[in-house]
Amino acid sequence: MRSRLQNSEIKNLLPAIIDLAKRAGEHILQVYKSEFEVTEKEDRSPLTEADLAAHNCIVAGLESLTPDIPVLSEESAKIPFSERQTWNRYWLVDPLDGTREFIKRNGEFTVNIALIDNHESVLGVIYVPVQGFSYYAARGEGAFKQSEGEAPAKISSKKWEGGTLKVAGSRSHRCDSLDSMLEKIGDYEIISMGSSLKSCLVAEGVVHIYPRFGPTSEWDTAAAQCVVEEAGGRITEMSFKPLRYNTKDSLLNPWFFVAGDQDIDWQQYIPDDDVVPLSRQTSKIKEKRRPV
Repeated sequence: MRSRLQNSEIKNLLPAIIDLAKRAGEHILQVYKSEFEVTEKEDRSPLTEADLAAHNCIVAGLESLTPDIPVLSEESAKIPFSERQTWNRYWLVDPLDGTREFIKRNGEFTVNIALIDNHESVLGVIYVPVQGFSYYAARGEGAFKQSEGEAPAKISSKKWEGGTLKVAGSRSHRCDSLDSMLEKIGDYEIISMGSSLKSCLVAEGVVHIYPRFGPTSEWDTAAAQCVVEEAGGRITEMSFKPLRYNTKDSLLNPWFFVAGDQDIDWQQYIPDDDVVPLSRQTSKIKEKRRPV
């Protein structure tokens, strides 16, 4: 196994990655303000020229900044596992997370860049182009939110001390498993949001949890995982083992759970049918796969 990056090495990369995410955001906004066309990828999820413009910007920037670290992006994901499994360290990118929100023009889409080191997310940057602010974190350095022209503010997740549980939910879809979980909780409030912003709401303490009973890919969670963990929360499988990256041929995530309070036994609220092995979840994903 290749030696792990030192925390200081990771921290030193942050300013350049934040700047790169902002530059990608500028490309996205140029398209956002125009009349753009929407096409479909092989999995029937939407694709716009903004996705591709942001992808090209980020990949070029990363290859210039760290030419020895490979890049895996949603828009270049067909790299075989036989090649990927030789990587101990790589960039994992979702150049435009929330393409559906982009198409709806509701502003709830993000640029996501993560550094994966030995299967763990050790750096995460999430930029919100329309609002002009960033969430970012590096291993061991805490999590921050920064608006344009302002000093960064440290963020932390929220403890649940009883009362109404605030739950982040998808803007685009709902499922029976989530409804079953909410029924167990009883007293809850759903805050709907698009893209990786749902996980960011957990990181900054706006909501307590974000359960995801639906299809996602590794680039959807990687940047957010570092931010959430450095804010004091966690992103795990439904078995409550941390999500890990590039461990298998498929790049699909299992169902996952984002929690701000690590002291609560969240397992008691998970519907039994959804605490299943990854192989069965992957099978479910293939059966139910749809644009996200």
